[in-house]
Amino acid sequence: MWQDLPRPKDAVRLKVRESLAGLAVGKKARRSALACALLQRQAVWNNACSVLFYAPLPGELDVWPLLEMALKVGKIASLPRYSPASDAYIACQVHDPQTDVQPGRFGIREPVANCQEIELNGLDLVLVPGLAFDLHGRRLGRGKGYYDHLLRLVRGKTCGVAFDEQVVNEVPVEGHDVVLNCILTPTRWVQL
Repeated sequence: MWQDLPRPKDAVRLKVRESLAGLAVGKKARRSALACALLQRQAVWNNACSVLFYAPLPGELDVWPLLEMALKVGKIASLPRYSPASDAYIACQVHDPQTDVQPGRFGIREPVANCQEIELNGLDLVLVPGLAFDLHGRRLGRGKGYYDHLLRLVRGKTCGVAFDEQVVNEVPVEGHDVVLNCILTPTRWVQL
């Protein structure tokens, strides 16, 4: 029956998850370091005064070293924090990842309650995780829509961050999906 057929987004999610399952932990760490180094050579990174990072989940490209580096050079660094009042994520400034971050909703590291909220439209750069991306700036997330809601309010640059195995020919999109400005992988920088 037609209900048993996989939806296009689900098929892409399955394919990418299978590709990522074959990447060893050490290989992910090396590739994460390559991607971080590549981003540091880009004008969008160097010109950004305020950056929204993400706390990587197992299997995601690790940008955490960039958060610590950003703090050392005086950038305003923030992470998403779930707000139960709005059932959405907000950006909150992090001064010290050791004391300002704890496990939050869904077990993802996020800023503690006393971290100051940063206006999303004041961010210069947002690093965006996802399951799949294409080279047109389309992103496939985990299916809850939290990042799409957050990204609608951002006026700065938005950068999808992924392993090369997560870049597909075409990401199926729906009306609520937000297109990104750039894509970063360990081997390429694509400015759209």
